[in-house]
Amino acid sequence: MWLKPEEVLLKNALKLWLMERSNDYFVLQRRRGYREEGGGGLTGLLVGTLDSVLDSTAKVAPFRILHQTPDSQVYLSIACGANREEITKHWEWLEQNIMKTLSVFDSNEDITNFVQGKIRGLIAEEGKHSFAKEDDPEKFREALLKFEKCFGLPEQEKLVTYYSCSYWKGRVPCQGWLYLSTNFLSFYSFLLGSEIKLIISWDAVSKLEKTSNVILTESIHVCSQGENHYFSMFLHINQTYLLMEQLANYAIKRIFDKETFDNDPILDDPLQITKRGLENRAHSEEFNAFFRLPKEETLKEVHECFLWVPFSHFNTHGKMCISENYICFASQDGNLCSVIIPLREVLAIDKTNDSSKSVIISIKGKTAFRFSEVKEFEQLVAKLRLKCGAASTQYHDISTEVPISSESVDPSDDIEVQSLICQKECSKTVNTEALMTVFHPQDLETLNSKTLKEKMKEQSWNILFTECGRGVSMFRTKKTQDLVVRGIPETLRGELWMLFSGAVNDMAANPGYYAEVVEQSLGTCNLATEEIERDLRRSLPEHPAFQSDTGISALRRVLTAYAFRNPKIGYCQAMNILTSVLLLYAKEEEAFWLLVAVCERMLPDYFNRRIIGALVDQAVFEELIRDHLPQLTEHMTDMTFFSSVSLSWFLTLFISVLPIESAVNVVDCFFYDGIKAILQLGLAILDYNLDKLLACKDDAEAVTALNRFFDNVTNKDSPLPSSVQQGSNVSDEKSSHIRVDITDLIRESNEKYGNIRCEDIYSMRCRNRLYVIQTLEETTKQNVLRVVSQDVKLSLHELDELYVIFKRELFFSYYWCLRAPVLKHHDPSLPYLEQYQIDCQQFRVLYHLLSPWAHSANRDSLALWTFRLLDENSDCLINFKEFSSAIDIMYNGSFTEKLKVLFKLHIPPAYTEVKYKDPSKGDELSKEELLYFSQLHVSKPAKEKEAESAKNSPKGKEKVDIQAYLSQWQDELLKKEENIKDLPRMNQSQFIQFSKTLYNLFHGDPEEELLYQAIAVVTSLLLRMEEVGRKLHNPASSTKGLSGAVCASGGPSEGQTESHLEKDPSSLREEPQWSFAFEQILASLLNEPALVKFFEKPIDLKAKLENAKTSQLSSRTRK
Repeated sequence: MWLKPEEVLLKNALKLWLMERSNDYFVLQRRRGYREEGGGGLTGLLVGTLDSVLDSTAKVAPFRILHQTPDSQVYLSIACGANREEITKHWEWLEQNIMKTLSVFDSNEDITNFVQGKIRGLIAEEGKHSFAKEDDPEKFREALLKFEKCFGLPEQEKLVTYYSCSYWKGRVPCQGWLYLSTNFLSFYSFLLGSEIKLIISWDAVSKLEKTSNVILTESIHVCSQGENHYFSMFLHINQTYLLMEQLANYAIKRIFDKETFDNDPILDDPLQITKRGLENRAHSEEFNAFFRLPKEETLKEVHECFLWVPFSHFNTHGKMCISENYICFASQDGNLCSVIIPLREVLAIDKTNDSSKSVIISIKGKTAFRFSEVKEFEQLVAKLRLKCGAASTQYHDISTEVPISSESVDPSDDIEVQSLICQKECSKTVNTEALMTVFHPQDLETLNSKTLKEKMKEQSWNILFTECGRGVSMFRTKKTQDLVVRGIPETLRGELWMLFSGAVNDMAANPGYYAEVVEQSLGTCNLATEEIERDLRRSLPEHPAFQSDTGISALRRVLTAYAFRNPKIGYCQAMNILTSVLLLYAKEEEAFWLLVAVCERMLPDYFNRRIIGALVDQAVFEELIRDHLPQLTEHMTDMTFFSSVSLSWFLTLFISVLPIESAVNVVDCFFYDGIKAILQLGLAILDYNLDKLLACKDDAEAVTALNRFFDNVTNKDSPLPSSVQQGSNVSDEKSSHIRVDITDLIRESNEKYGNIRCEDIYSMRCRNRLYVIQTLEETTKQNVLRVVSQDVKLSLHELDELYVIFKRELFFSYYWCLRAPVLKHHDPSLPYLEQYQIDCQQFRVLYHLLSPWAHSANRDSLALWTFRLLDENSDCLINFKEFSSAIDIMYNGSFTEKLKVLFKLHIPPAYTEVKYKDPSKGDELSKEELLYFSQLHVSKPAKEKEAESAKNSPKGKEKVDIQAYLSQWQDELLKKEENIKDLPRMNQSQFIQFSKTLYNLFHGDPEEELLYQAIAVVTSLLLRMEEVGRKLHNPASSTKGLSGAVCASGGPSEGQTESHLEKDPSSLREEPQWSFAFEQILASLLNEPALVKFFEKPIDLKAKLENAKTSQLSSRTRK
């Protein structure tokens, strides 16, 4: 079978493969030990053993074909075969169809590109007919039954796909099956009586990568909670890895960053995830990222075809990609040529009658695109005509036919017609000109060398526009990139930023949106607006545009409007610096949509409280440094230096460290190439300063060297006035340092590191995102444990284990209870203790697993009352500190502390009378009953509850009330000093339930009989004391009946005692109620050594925790 071309490691290949045939461009190899006499020695025997373990579908293919070029050490795997006949067929096809063609190419690079394109085309052709074979419903049904039988997970756990592979247990491979489901990676193997069962939750994965070593050419490495797992011998390892990567990232997003993905149907309902759906989603994400389209676009169809390039007079081979609102084309090479055609621009779609199978798409501006050799082109034309009909209706109000040619003043005029009308209606304050045109108008009469160079740049772009078109649908070629690297002219910068970022499409789809948001956000006051006001004067303060009210007001409107549009991000430092530069070159509304494109598409998750996106890209940057500048990583003892230095590079796109006239050239490249441009430039800067950095003795010296370098970066061609240029203000004393031109630096970064692929960056982002999220989660855990450990006697290790169990139970609810009414998803903006909270149902499960009192017959009632006791703010949720305090008392509390908890469980607000709807279930509460009783609190007016909640826990992005925090802290200190005398008295019915609870706790204890007698004695004593006290105050009253009943029972029979306790309340309801103070109960119980011994005997918490960890998942398995 043909394989997607990928590089292979020759040092490993030589040990595992033998060459059978070769020519100038291809090599056919056989796996060592396959059909070899004597097995090929020890190495062959080992390889043969690995390749033949159990299941045939997991074997490594014994034959493969590699592509090579003369004078190159790079080999690409292009085909594999299960037998000699199959691989020979591929080899002969290459000799007959490819070898003759390769001789016409002049360079090795062209040969490699041609071979790669041809192989990818063959794979695409085969893939159209292979889906039915891969998605065999019968086989999948069998795998699903095996999955359910082996792991017993809840029915809601959806199996996505499965693979045969080997799991390495030490140095021994165990052949089995890998099951990928929505929440777990599971592996099962049963060989010669040895069973291996592995379940890893995706949210616990901190590392997921493809690795290779001497024995295994390729394997998948999974790290979870400090444990390393290796899986190998996949038939399609790349497909498997990509699917695992997607599932792990979706789990992370769904659980840890839920607020960012509220509108994502797949993340909202994991039950809808399928293998085909994940593959389609991956293709759509890649499609949107490559063409910078709105996130909502979904790739619908892909057609291989040829596009006629008029200025080059040839047909380029590539793929036509169609989504709901766009037709896009990318040449096979990717960098050669690409085109984006919005359906709103399409005027007509025609087909030719000749044999070329051509589709002609005509757009506004008298431009037409001719796609030829399109399979099923007639059906495609019909579909596109329907789409364009819908699109023209959708965009009818904002479309006017403006010819797009080199003479056009502005290609976005047709988009702005309706937008400007809406702006005038909504607000008269929105600027319709870029600040640069207002504060630095070009003087056409004064021409100097810089102005002439600027005019030459403009002329180069105008020539390009004449050849390639202007506007959204222009041809984007290698020449376009070369012009961007040289720097975009000042007059075209705003237009081209909009074009390359895709912001022009967002603005076209939302006419008048910005003006409306500005109108709605005016006058709002919250934490975001306060931070914006504080930073307004810090945004390019040296530039005259931001020394005036015009620039400051525009900046305020854009930032406030975005905070209003996206409250999840609101405002983050660095957004002001970026937005101020956008306003210099783009109109105000355009600057807003550029900011949207940067924050929501190009730099995802950068501008939030945890700046996860920036941390991820820093990790990617460190990985690239290790690959491309190994001598620097060897010199630096701590890689965190690069993270601390580069954070501002990523957050501000170098604007904060480079002079403004140089920084805008970096922004040019960023809008064209995305984060790739920033990573390349970062590597180039470190490479340029390599000798200086290697000579530095500490981090401070290295930072100084880099800062001195940035001060000497210039832009010799910048037409900006010297009063604005920051680089020109460098004193003459520093002239001894070599000046570096930004254009040369960017060109060097492209030449040295331009081979870094966007696909590799995306993969590194996914891989490092797992690590970054888990690192942040570990920080949260350590902070929580540090706070909680001060108030409990549990060891740090016990607290750590308890936290893992607590958090895991919460995540189980996220897995399978998608719409729980009370549960709140993870909110990193909250204090550490409040980020994870559980409800009563989850607490009951943990109570059953961990509580030493969980064997009690009324354990559900005890769990309910304990939860109500801990839930002091009545929000039906408790945090880890509250949970651990209860566990700590149960295991490490003194006799008095344990009794005090039991006493408080049987008085309000914790106690509530439990009435069972279904008596046949005994004392077991249903989930609905449990949630109902947990919400029965002393009623308060809604407004009072809101006020109290706001007072006790100021959170979110509103203004923080320091006094409320101090008051809350003072209240917590007072709670610690709670006196037992302050406890309310326990009434008759509560005391009866308290006595029943004690009897239930003693059940099954070795000293059960002795304990029953002791509690009967205590109960009798308390009732007699109450009777004497009542007689002294009121001689007419008597509790003779109840006292006699308890005395007669003598305590040995639990059933008899309970029956008396249950009957007597009804007989005494008409008599005055009696009650007990805690001191009375405590004093009476202290007189019974058996009771004191029962509550003070040590309990092994470690064993309980271990048992809970192993049985936590099984408690939710299929019944």
